Amino acid sequence: MSEYIISLQGVTKDFETKNGLVQALKGINLDIEPGDAYGIIGLSGAGKSTLVRCINLLETPTEGKVIFDGKTLTGLKHKDLNLERRKIAMIFQQFNLLMQRDALGNVCFPLEIAGVPKDEAKKRAMELLKIVDLEDRAHSYPSQLSGGQKQRVGIARALATDPKVLLCDEATSALDPKTTRSILALLKKINRELGITLVVITHEMDVIKQVCNKVAIIESGSIVERGEVQEIFTKPKTAAARKLFFPDGEGKETALKISHTHRIRIAFKDEHTYDPVVSNMILELKAPVNILYADMDVVDGHQRGQMVICLSDDEAVAEKQKAYLRAHDVDFAEVDVEEEEEA
Repeated sequence: MSEYIISLQGVTKDFETKNGLVQALKGINLDIEPGDAYGIIGLSGAGKSTLVRCINLLETPTEGKVIFDGKTLTGLKHKDLNLERRKIAMIFQQFNLLMQRDALGNVCFPLEIAGVPKDEAKKRAMELLKIVDLEDRAHSYPSQLSGGQKQRVGIARALATDPKVLLCDEATSALDPKTTRSILALLKKINRELGITLVVITHEMDVIKQVCNKVAIIESGSIVERGEVQEIFTKPKTAAARKLFFPDGEGKETALKISHTHRIRIAFKDEHTYDPVVSNMILELKAPVNILYADMDVVDGHQRGQMVICLSDDEAVAEKQKAYLRAHDVDFAEVDVEEEEEA
């Protein structure tokens, strides 16, 4: 069995438009392990929706391979591809429910297509509606359901074929914040309790922080950074990652056209989140710092804090301050002022 449930190898996707050739994806290499909750994030037009449609071959890559659970999907005959696709379910931003069917009927639909006997399909559908906390609305039609309830029906329907992977394409973008939180909690529960691999496509970093353990950042059709969510939160390496993870902080830093060159971003982990490390450093070294930005967050279920500060203009003092932080096991990364202002 393959080490990866999904492996994209050199995936490129070109589109012919009236203005010429557009390369939506540029040699994407991406490996997703079984059980991951893997986020793919980018701004509008970055190529993330094209990427997710290439995973289940709703879009055929111009070049490259898509490998699912050890089997190469690119090049399969239509019948064989459809059999593999049953193991890759998808939920959408606009729900895509059948309006003439009630919730139970919508969940039964893929089971009927698969040839499951009617009574067995209904029994399984009711079990799935219970998983998404909607068994009491089994006979309600989409027009009688809220947005969150419709998405729960969509999730139950996606689970009907016992998939190994659940693709979520901007699945919460049409929902209000409270409903979004409940849907994300449900997706996290499905990932952890049912062991289904999630691939979450979004432009919202809060979605990544709440659900995902790994993330790939896509920009202009290319993956520019990838890794554990907590690691990228702590030490983002690219301007694209910093802009997505710290949109408020980036703006405030750029707005402050100050002369300090020793600018660093500190990330605090779990039990150290509330430690007064910076205050203690100021008292011990008797050297002030300029705090530009500070925030608290929850990333993949863990409490995280981050702070952007300017150290002393004096080179020797700044080095002592960095040494103090290292001695107290504080993760920090130096910020290139010119790069930040360009971002």
